[in-house]
Amino acid sequence: MTAKLDGTNGLLQQYDYQVSTTGFSYTFAAGTTVLVMNPAGTLATGTITMPAAPADGMTITVESTQQVTALTMSGNGGTIVGSAIQLIPNQPLSWVYRLANTTWYPVFGGAGRASALVSGTAVASTSGTSIDFTSIPSWVKRITVMLNGVSTSGTSFWALRVGTSSGIASTGYAGGAGEIYTVNNVQINGSSSEIPLQGAAPAAADTYNGAITIVNLSGNIWSYSGNIFRSAGTNRSATTAGSVTLSATLDRVRLTTTGGTDTFDAGTINILYEG
Repeated sequence: MTAKLDGTNGLLQQYDYQVSTTGFSYTFAAGTTVLVMNPAGTLATGTITMPAAPADGMTITVESTQQVTALTMSGNGGTIVGSAIQLIPNQPLSWVYRLANTTWYPVFGGAGRASALVSGTAVASTSGTSIDFTSIPSWVKRITVMLNGVSTSGTSFWALRVGTSSGIASTGYAGGAGEIYTVNNVQINGSSSEIPLQGAAPAAADTYNGAITIVNLSGNIWSYSGNIFRSAGTNRSATTAGSVTLSATLDRVRLTTTGGTDTFDAGTINILYEG
């Protein structure tokens, strides 16, 4: 902790400088009002605990030069309104303490505090019958699945499935996909067991590009929509839309095929998520 009494403005300034690592845990010491974090890179997780016995009107500020993807905050006996669930690089957050109701109120940084897009790790879709993205944080409200030149070995319909810590869900879906492949010729493919991506079955040589967005409606209810375009063989554009209700918090997304036996043999897949 560094403390400075500035004779010009008459303020006692006290801050702490931390080069934090993944899994860090930091508690504000008595008198410290500013935390400056300067980690080497993005941090996956961390915990910040407010000071014990804060004075009425005390202001706490947190600043990080790097992304903290999943942040937990503890009031240390007090309540935090607008608790941060991640830190965005170079966007400081501040709270002021009201002793009468032992509550910290946000005064700078805005509500939500999770507006930055977080990218998953791109996966080469060149093998396997399914591709999973797991450990999606519980605060996430929107997920975008992106396909680039993706192909499979067979003719089964493609599908997205979402899930919880208990596994991939095969029920609770309501929606379908439509595909335009010639003038005035549309095929529809509905499903209650997955998110269908095509209205018509692909050929083994087909490759697809596009994006599908899955958005939290409320609780464990998610709505989805998106478009993919077939760029090999006869050009086709497919649109999907619907919703899915899960039994618990979503934490994973899977791209697979309806039959579950065709293998991926070309392309790249990734996700983006945000709060």
